[in-house]
Amino acid sequence: MKRVAKQYSIAVGVGNVFLYLFLGLSSLLALFPLWYELAASFSSSRAITAGEVLLWPVEFNLHAYNRLFEDGQILIAMRNTVVIMLIGTLLNMLMTILAAYPLSKRRLMGRSGLLLFITFTMLFVSGIIPSFILVKSLGLMDTYWSLWLPALVSTYNLFVMKTFMEGLPEEIEESAAMDGAGDWRILTQIMLPLCKPIIASLSLFYAVGWWNSYFQVLLYITKSSHQSLMVKLYQMINQVDASLLNHAGGSEGAEHILLTPEGIKAAAIIIAVTPILCVYPFLQKHFVKGVLIGSVKG
Repeated sequence: MKRVAKQYSIAVGVGNVFLYLFLGLSSLLALFPLWYELAASFSSSRAITAGEVLLWPVEFNLHAYNRLFEDGQILIAMRNTVVIMLIGTLLNMLMTILAAYPLSKRRLMGRSGLLLFITFTMLFVSGIIPSFILVKSLGLMDTYWSLWLPALVSTYNLFVMKTFMEGLPEEIEESAAMDGAGDWRILTQIMLPLCKPIIASLSLFYAVGWWNSYFQVLLYITKSSHQSLMVKLYQMINQVDASLLNHAGGSEGAEHILLTPEGIKAAAIIIAVTPILCVYPFLQKHFVKGVLIGSVKG
């Protein structure tokens, strides 16, 4: 018996080693493209063109970042994106929570009809042209409300939040109701603390969506001073491409030979990705936290 247990223990240990090796290799493969872009953003145009860049910068320089930051437009666009992301995420979570909590209760009158209506919005959308006409007729053009109002709630995230709330023990709410707590108090003081993991997850999903917002900003925001980071980066990349094309072979070509479209694009990717990478570790702990352990006794 001991021999069998020992063999089983050895087999489990070997299996864990292979599992960790597989996960480590998968992580490295997933990180390699981002690491390559980081190295390329600090490399010279000659090294990038010659294909010499792989893991480390070659002929280290900051020409790509200097070109993107030289006129200060990136900082303004980044500020605009932070405003869009923070207020947009706050509105998204507020509306998602306020809609998910009553929909998770079977005592809600007309619950089936509301769920059917909400599900309908997942299958059929109005389209770009009707949405544009609606936003324009409401006078929301060149305002951030043209971005926030049409995207107040993600139907998918709403159902995720609703399902999570339905999985919480009913005994907690019943005991609070017996003590005289109303729905608002139950929601704010009991439900929300228990929903921290899903709130953190959905907040991250909403925030990443707002941070990467491009098409809606391009469609509704025409003022250059109000545009988001992604739109501004795209415009600056196009400007650099056109500038390099116009000066290719000319007398001013030496001034632009330090830059290459690939280097500018790599620097733009790093600028766009870095803020999200800095925020993610602070929310990751909520994904696996066993928040219900010890909540219900007996």
